[in-house]
Amino acid sequence: MISKPWPQRALAKKIEAMPMQPIRKLSGERSGQSFRRRQRAPRPIAAATRRLALIVPVYNEAAVLPQFLTRAAGALAGLPYDWRITFVDDGSSDGSARLLAGFAAADPRHVRVLTLSRNFGQQLAISAGLEHTRADALIISDADLQDPPELIPALVAQWEQGYEVVHAVRSGRQGESWFKRLSAAAFYKLMRRLAGVELPENSGDFKLIDRQVARTLRRMPEPHRFLRGMIAWVGFRQARVDFVRPPRQAGETKYPLGKMLHLAMDSAVSFSILPLRLATLTGAAAGLASLATLAWVLVARLAWRATIPGWASLMTIVLLLGGVQLLTVGILGEYLGRAFQQGKQRPLYVLRRRG
Repeated sequence: MISKPWPQRALAKKIEAMPMQPIRKLSGERSGQSFRRRQRAPRPIAAATRRLALIVPVYNEAAVLPQFLTRAAGALAGLPYDWRITFVDDGSSDGSARLLAGFAAADPRHVRVLTLSRNFGQQLAISAGLEHTRADALIISDADLQDPPELIPALVAQWEQGYEVVHAVRSGRQGESWFKRLSAAAFYKLMRRLAGVELPENSGDFKLIDRQVARTLRRMPEPHRFLRGMIAWVGFRQARVDFVRPPRQAGETKYPLGKMLHLAMDSAVSFSILPLRLATLTGAAAGLASLATLAWVLVARLAWRATIPGWASLMTIVLLLGGVQLLTVGILGEYLGRAFQQGKQRPLYVLRRRG
């Protein structure tokens, strides 16, 4: 038998000499009280209130802002939801910023203002509003009253039926020229072919999107944005509400011909590589035409001993091929330029103030 060292023997004797205290059991009532103290009752969950948000990009719209706010607030107040209007000041210089600040100070619960550091364009202003707004449904509208706020309840009614995207489609255009209507129809047909998505014809940026759609758009950081096409591309269940677009109440259009062409170029290049394929097909067709011309020249020379005089025809062919090459290089440059700008990873916009 191995004896323990003397410190351990002394410690063991002290433990044996200690009186044993009986273990007290809690009574059933006290035990139950202790259990109830440990298991806290769940907190009551308040009834969830669904929220609507109206996102309005603003660029020099001081003449119509008071009327727009009155009509928009009236349309939203009639719905059984909590609501808020987010104005995005896109570098206005006509007093719009002062009016928006007054709106927010008078009703901070229902009016919010985001101020960008300069004019970044309508698409990026809307993107800023989507990024800084959280709601169950978000409605995008212009401030010029050509998107009538009274249509908002109809958009919300479609959302209540389960649609995540509701487009406001212009069945008629009042006060617009035949050129504007014709160019708009051609643009939408071209975009449906280029983008490969069903883009409702005559649907602008006036639409309602569910929070799931907004969350998806926030994960798409591309700098050259065509939100109508992006919203159509994400899918989800989509519906439409038709309306007759009224004429502009005041001011001038913010989309002249130059900006319309720029938006068309951005949308075509951002959503499709078809222009590159068209450039390839055009180059192939020009090459085949050159080979056919060369074959004709050889046959004429060998069979009929004839020469084909034609400095003019020669120059026409050279200029044609040169034009095709420059066009192809230009299309490649558009894609490379966009890849370069996206590679810099600059922010889409700069927020000057959030109110």
